[in-house]
Amino acid sequence: MTMPHHALEITLTRPLSPAELHTAARVLPLAANNGATRLMALVRAKTPSRAAHRLRHRLGTRLPVDVITTHYPDTAGQVLLNVAFPPAVHAAICHSAGQAGQAPGLFLQRSLERALARHASEEADRLDQAVGGLLAHTTSAHLLTALGRALSRHSGAPQP
Repeated sequence: MTMPHHALEITLTRPLSPAELHTAARVLPLAANNGATRLMALVRAKTPSRAAHRLRHRLGTRLPVDVITTHYPDTAGQVLLNVAFPPAVHAAICHSAGQAGQAPGLFLQRSLERALARHASEEADRLDQAVGGLLAHTTSAHLLTALGRALSRHSGAPQP
């Protein structure tokens, strides 16, 4: 049975020089974005988690790797996030997880989910207030027309 390939995205802490990218690409084929701050790689492994671990092992000492994520969500819509924390941060996470009676991975997952939900709620509230402020000075029809024009300009649609 052949082992599957997993598409992984690497976010770097700083842009790579052409020489660094060339050296790293000799270890593993990589595709870089225009700014050389994000890379894509295909890694053979049984699971996405194992692929991320393998990638970090092979490139982590050669590149300023910040975060490794799976490029495609799994069947549950989740994206794997692989972050190497400094020892002090890892110890703090383990301590907080122990106080919460959770495994460190579960503790971190739930903390991230809460933070993302809080951010989404705050963004929705901010937009509600902005729209309310706009509606105080115009009609709904004028606001929808302006919104349609703004969206068409920013969505890549052709300009009149």
